Amino acid sequence: MTTGTPEERLAAAGFTLPKTLAPLGAYVPALVNGHHVYTSGQLPMVDGALPLTGKVGAEVTEEQAKGLARQCALNALAAIASVAGDLSAVKRVVKVVGFVASDPRFTGQPGVVNGASELFGTAFGDAGIHVRSAVGVAVLPLDAPVEVEVVVELHTPMGV
Repeated sequence: MTTGTPEERLAAAGFTLPKTLAPLGAYVPALVNGHHVYTSGQLPMVDGALPLTGKVGAEVTEEQAKGLARQCALNALAAIASVAGDLSAVKRVVKVVGFVASDPRFTGQPGVVNGASELFGTAFGDAGIHVRSAVGVAVLPLDAPVEVEVVVELHTPMGV
């Protein structure tokens, strides 16, 4: 049984929700539709900047990229909390899509996106188990190595 709020579980694991990132274009970070919150793709920004850039398997190691995916997940959780009130409103994580800017020889995308998936498990326990895609791509915005988007289900519908 998982105890405490998602924020408390994250804090116990050494993580703090960042401020919601301002969009880089004509979109919103997260949107509520009934029982679900959909996030835009979240980059691994820390204090408004990318800690690393480049391709995974070339300039960025798989382990570094896994940490960046974790940061993407934290940014996604911040976006979710900004529209849902707090993370206790989340009933379960439904779907995660991770994009990994990859060197053509790199095939470890699932291991990279595990950084995000594992963080959702830390925050939500069994309710953090989700379906997922881990996709290798040629390039991401700002030359980010990783981008993650998330769909969560809320306990109570909002905006209906």
